[in-house]
Amino acid sequence: MAAMSTRKFLTLNPLSSSPLKQSLLFLSSLNYSTKSSAFGARNKNTATEKLSDIDDNAENDSVPTSGISRPLSEILKELNKKVPDTLVSQRVDNGFSIKYVPWHLVNRIMNLHAPEWSGEVRNITYSPDSKSVSVVYRVTLYGTDAELYRESTGTAALDEIGFGDPVQKAEAMAFRRACARFGLGLHLYHEDMC
Repeated sequence: MAAMSTRKFLTLNPLSSSPLKQSLLFLSSLNYSTKSSAFGARNKNTATEKLSDIDDNAENDSVPTSGISRPLSEILKELNKKVPDTLVSQRVDNGFSIKYVPWHLVNRIMNLHAPEWSGEVRNITYSPDSKSVSVVYRVTLYGTDAELYRESTGTAALDEIGFGDPVQKAEAMAFRRACARFGLGLHLYHEDMC
C-alpha cells in the first residue's frame, strides 16, 4: 500500500467507481515482462488483495492513474517493446509457420499501455466469388497531446473450418495488424529476416 501513496490519484463519482476501480487496479497490478507468466500478473492473490482493500475502504474514492493520459510518444514507446515469447502463438498457414499474438492478448496489452484507445470495424466486404470476407479495422490512440489512428485489413476464407466464424477471424486479423502499425508485435513480421 505504501507504493500507492506516491502515485497520482483521480477522484471518481461514488456511484460508478467500483467497476472502474477494479479495472484500473487490475491493470496496475500487471507487470509486462518476459519473466512473468501469462501476461505478467505477479501473483494471483496480489490483485485480489488489492481489490479487497479497495472494497474495505469504500469511502476513499481515489484510484491510481499511472499510465492514463500520457503523451502519445510515451504510449508508442511502450507499444514498440518486444512482446514476450510466452504471449506469442504459432500456426501453420499454406505450409508456412506464422507467429502472432492472439487478439485477446493484444487487447490486454493495449489496455495496459494505452488505456484510452478505441477500436472499430470500418467496413466488411464479401468477395464477388463469395469465397472470402475482408474487414477494415481502425484503432485510435488518445494521448494528452494528440490522437492518432491506424487502419488495417484482415481476410478470411468463408469455407475455412475452425473456431469462430470468418468475420470474427478477419476482424481479429485486422485488429492485430492495425495495432502492429503502432508497433505492437511488429517485430514478429520481420523477426526471421534478421
